[in-house]
Amino acid sequence: MCEGWPVPAEQHVAMERAVERSSVLDGLLRERESLLASLDRVAALRGTAQLIRETLGAHSGFVADLDGPDEAVIRWLAGNRTASLQNLRLRIGQGIGGRVLALGEPARVSDYVSSPTITHQFDAQVRGEGLAAMLAVPIIDRYGGRPRTVAIAYAALRERAEFGDDAVRDLEAIADQAANALRLATVAESRRADAVAAERRRMQSALHDSVGALLFSIGVQVRDLHQSIQDNPALDLRLRRLESDVSAASSALREALLALSESSPERALPVELAEHCRSFEARRGVPARFVQLAPVPPMDAERTALVVAVVREGLLNVEKHARAHSVVVSLGPCDGGLQVMVADDGTGDVGEGGEGTGMGLRSLAERAARLGGRVSLVRDEDGGCTLRAWLPDVEPPGPR
Repeated sequence: MCEGWPVPAEQHVAMERAVERSSVLDGLLRERESLLASLDRVAALRGTAQLIRETLGAHSGFVADLDGPDEAVIRWLAGNRTASLQNLRLRIGQGIGGRVLALGEPARVSDYVSSPTITHQFDAQVRGEGLAAMLAVPIIDRYGGRPRTVAIAYAALRERAEFGDDAVRDLEAIADQAANALRLATVAESRRADAVAAERRRMQSALHDSVGALLFSIGVQVRDLHQSIQDNPALDLRLRRLESDVSAASSALREALLALSESSPERALPVELAEHCRSFEARRGVPARFVQLAPVPPMDAERTALVVAVVREGLLNVEKHARAHSVVVSLGPCDGGLQVMVADDGTGDVGEGGEGTGMGLRSLAERAARLGGRVSLVRDEDGGCTLRAWLPDVEPPGPR
């Protein structure tokens, strides 16, 4: 179309719609990048340091990550001029960050090196960065159980000044956002690790069923040939070498299977529950999804076995009675302990369990009661059923 010619009304409207949709798409892409960043712990904390500078108008923003219950390390900085604070390690009670770690509440000073309210192990580093006024607040994980400090957020100025109450509230709001991002990142990391562990288990099963079976078959055939060619020394020697090679290959396979099976207890439990869901779905054709709501602490063998038994019993109950279209198995911390649920959207009767695992619901409830927990199976308002088990923590966390 030549320059200066009028644009038809229909084409003009189409062009406006294209621009509008492009703008919406750009916004969605920005949200996607923001979400992906929040699922990465490093990106979340680095972004928090930058957000502190932008929101509070501070010369420097930085975040210390906990490296144990009584120790933190400053790892993410924005606006710094030197590396004097990078990887600075502080213990509870030391400096303004150590004060926050000890009290679990905000702390502020108008001039760091002359303040009488903090200790001064890090005056040289603070002088080296040229900082004076400083504000620090705890980043607190309030999800599941007792609230706990997981990091420390700082804002700093290069001159003497007073951080007001509004600045404290703004920094606390940023700290709450950071806590949510850290929890999401932790769950995402757990998902990735669980996926890797599940793949290792599938590889282990495939190797065992294919290569293991093949090596066993070769070994049997070699031994049978030995008995039929005892009058042929040359062939007998070759068979012995083959038998030795098969034995060596079998040993290597066992070592590989052992390496693939290695997994920490807190990783092994979610992987096993996810495998039970996949097995149920493959067997019945009913979608079964496993959801880990948050990381769970390692458990002893008795508690782990009970959680697995509850899931197996719940899936068996759905299979026998529910006529369900979908099943969700969830695991996560709850009320100072751990909760596992098997929920379905079926319309069948509530069963009494007892096949498959060799124990019914009454037996599961008795086992849970001995551990201080409880088990219940109830019909939901929407017609489905939920099998729920709760177990207390082995050692409830004490006060900081």
